[in-house]
Amino acid sequence: MAHTETHAKTHASNPWPLGAVSRSVAAAVAAFVAWRRAIAGRRALADLTPHELRDIGCRELSAPKFAVRVGLMTDLMSMR
Repeated sequence: MAHTETHAKTHASNPWPLGAVSRSVAAAVAAFVAWRRAIAGRRALADLTPHELRDIGCRELSAPKFAVRVGLMTDLMSMR
């Protein structure tokens, strides 16, 4: 017959649930890595000529366009 022993397990209360903390840290690290990769990709594409972009199948990148509505600066300054 197999010999089995019974052990009483005691758990101290943990003020910080390490599972939630480790998941949030992992999510933050993953977001940071994704952000860095996106930046590196944009920089690499910015260095290519229009001919090289067509060779790899990308259309030419245009400058980002920002829509600024009338009175935006006034609204932002009034929030100060």
